[in-house]
Amino acid sequence: MDLLDYAFMQRALLAAVLVGITAPAVGIYLVQRRQALMGDGIGHVAMTGVGLGFLLTWSPVWMATLVSVLGAVLMELIRWYGKTRGDIALAMLFYGGMAGGVMFINLAPTGSNANLTSYLFGSLSTVSESDVTAICVLAAFVVLVTLGLRRQLFAVSQDEEFARVTGLPVRVLNLLTAVTAAVTVTVAMRVVGLLLVSALMVVPVAAAQQIGRSFAATFAIAVAIGVSVTIGGTVTSYYQDVPPGATIVLLTIGAFIVLTALVAPLARRRARAAAGADTTGDPAECAIPGSRSATDEVGV
Repeated sequence: MDLLDYAFMQRALLAAVLVGITAPAVGIYLVQRRQALMGDGIGHVAMTGVGLGFLLTWSPVWMATLVSVLGAVLMELIRWYGKTRGDIALAMLFYGGMAGGVMFINLAPTGSNANLTSYLFGSLSTVSESDVTAICVLAAFVVLVTLGLRRQLFAVSQDEEFARVTGLPVRVLNLLTAVTAAVTVTVAMRVVGLLLVSALMVVPVAAAQQIGRSFAATFAIAVAIGVSVTIGGTVTSYYQDVPPGATIVLLTIGAFIVLTALVAPLARRRARAAAGADTTGDPAECAIPGSRSATDEVGV
């Protein structure tokens, strides 16, 4: 493959693989917590970090990581204490983050709308060696957290009250999930872009849920889909000269549609088989005295 002859494509493919692993690895917990759009909100906040990075002539990736982590912690605090006004506070945080990013990047001596676009929608040619180093370090942190604490994070994502009763530090784990999501956003922004990263965190998980029968299986399938679409989108972007972020997201949605179309007939057959088994019922001699059927329980 001639694309591997170019250093910028080698960097882009490595970044794409890391994004394909980390985004669904965090997204599966956000989907379980019904916070599928959290990545989108963090992406808005991270724009301020990108703008500050250009303004202060520091690495936009590291500055975006710092600002997005602070934003994610603030989002969790608002969720805990915001009550009825929490949604308004979150809206101001998201839109303020985007506006701050636009303002800072235009005030920066080396900033421009072209720089802004590459962070919003991703850009293959602008992934530098320093970006790859930062992405590798941040991705290692994400993988360590999502795999090393998978039992605890899953328990909190499923039922916070039960997790609290069992003695888990629920608030600490919630904060860690938010911080990990923030780090994932900055990992992905050079490939997918800040405005599209949330799709890569959520859609592969939704697709994997169509065929996964356990958390571990869903996790593995989601990561496999994530890696496949990020590599496929990056290669397609190189050969067809199309935006990498949009291509990756469209491939991800396509994978979801294909899996849904393949699984739906099987699910209908299983439902009909189960309905037939319920209708047939147990033979009289096998019935348990005094027991009621499931239909009796629900008053049907």
